[in-house]
Amino acid sequence: MMNFSKYLRFAVVGACALAACKGGPPTATKPGKYSSTTGIEYNTEEGMKVSDYQGIPDGPGLVFIEGGRTVLGSAEEDIAMTHDNLERTVTLASFYMDEAEVANIHWLEYLHYVRKDSSEEFYQSALPDTTVWARELSFNDPYVDYYLRYPGFRYFPVVGVSWLQANDYCTWRTAKVNERLAGESDEGDGGGSSKGGGLFGRKKNKGGDAAEGTSEGGGTKIAIENGNTLPNYRLPTEAEWEYAAQALIGTQETGNENQENKRIYPWDGRQVRNPYGKNMGQFLANFKRGRGDYAGIAGSLNDGAMITEYIYNYPPNDYGLYNMSGNVNEWVQDIYRPLSYEDVEDLNPFRRNGFLDPSEKYDKKGYQSLIDDHVRVYKGGSWRDVAYWLSPGTRRFMAEDSATATIGFRCAMINAGSNK
Repeated sequence: MMNFSKYLRFAVVGACALAACKGGPPTATKPGKYSSTTGIEYNTEEGMKVSDYQGIPDGPGLVFIEGGRTVLGSAEEDIAMTHDNLERTVTLASFYMDEAEVANIHWLEYLHYVRKDSSEEFYQSALPDTTVWARELSFNDPYVDYYLRYPGFRYFPVVGVSWLQANDYCTWRTAKVNERLAGESDEGDGGGSSKGGGLFGRKKNKGGDAAEGTSEGGGTKIAIENGNTLPNYRLPTEAEWEYAAQALIGTQETGNENQENKRIYPWDGRQVRNPYGKNMGQFLANFKRGRGDYAGIAGSLNDGAMITEYIYNYPPNDYGLYNMSGNVNEWVQDIYRPLSYEDVEDLNPFRRNGFLDPSEKYDKKGYQSLIDDHVRVYKGGSWRDVAYWLSPGTRRFMAEDSATATIGFRCAMINAGSNK
């Protein structure tokens, strides 16, 4: 039984904590020395371990996307007559997204570590399909051999990657970044910031063990409670991707909650050329201008790219994201259904397998449909697409194990520890 003096001490400490007698009420970054419900001191032999937390660590390559209300759906004439993305109002929680598409050098880094740490079978499964460049009636042979590995193409978007391969990359990236965070959690700054958010450029959480036990696979299990690790890198949902591409913060007037302007593309206006300044008349994305016209004429190559382009080329949108239209289409998480716009929720909408609109309704075996539970949405338009597909509301789909020279991807991440 607890003696009276010890009981009195806990009572006094608890009363002080409950009354927030110093510095106001407790918060995630300032939880106080004592529990506000039991009065027991943290980080003692008896008390619970509470690590120092200064906010989610900065993830390499990510930029913050402030969420909010928007109208998703196609803002262009539905020339394909698909009627599969009608306008509807939704709310998206804030999240993070890669400022640029995953590039060849990033995929080569992935292959480097996969070859070191995984089986040869998995390494072979991670190789992009470089034959996507091969065309029977085109001399694209050099791209088959050189596009992925030649140094000049390092920061061009990786292509020939299926949806399944992109997901594997996200899993690896999560593990590799958190492995570094766990290893350096008790050290100094250990590395500078990079464009778009360095690993330790802004915040650093200290205290507590970053690793705790082993996972089912035998690897190190990361302790989420310490705040020293990042949530999973993953493909963005279709709603997140479309919202980020719209970047309507650039059209918002101060103090006015009404969204008075909507964009056809990730930039202002109904045109695809820059209407301002010294770059007036220059295209704002890499796309196909018409049959046989990929770049313009010699001496005046407007968009400057017969195929893909440097991932940081063309002006970023108002969220700081590059090439949300053109260059390459991008995989998103969602399976494809033509009725997604009416079936999904209006808060953080996402289309997953096994709910509503079952695949049995689609006659794929009878060759009357291409839809099943293994087709995924891709968005954004590419170097080989006409301007119609540059609009964020347009959507297409392809089998999750397929790849082309026109589809790449970028990663996203939840904004952990916040309700905004």
